[in-house]
Amino acid sequence: MHEVGIMESAIDAVLRQARTHEARRVHRIVLRIGALAGVEPDSLRFAFDVVTNGTLAAGAELEIVSVPARAHCATCAEDFAVDSGFIYSCPRCRRLSGDIRQGRELELSRIEMS
Repeated sequence: MHEVGIMESAIDAVLRQARTHEARRVHRIVLRIGALAGVEPDSLRFAFDVVTNGTLAAGAELEIVSVPARAHCATCAEDFAVDSGFIYSCPRCRRLSGDIRQGRELELSRIEMS
C-alpha cells in the first residue's frame, strides 16, 4: 500500500509549514488527486488517520478533491475527457492521442491551521 508513503510525505510537508507558521493545530488538509494518479482515496484516508496520530494534524479534516483525466487532441486543438489507459481516441476526429493534460495530479492544495 503505497498510500502510506504518500501520506507520510504529505504530512511531513504539512508539519513543516505548521512549524514555519508557528501553528498550534492543523484543522484541514486538502489534497488534489488525479483520476490517473494510481492512488486509492479510501486507503489514503486510512493512512491519514495512522500518520497524523500524535501530531499537530491529529483530528484534522482530510478533503480529497478528485481531478478528472483529460487528454489533448493536436488535430482538433481541444481537450477531452478520458477514463483510463495510455492512448486515447479524440471523440471529435477519432485521432489517437497520448497527450494527457490533466489527471495525474497528486498535490497538497491547502492547509488550514491556527
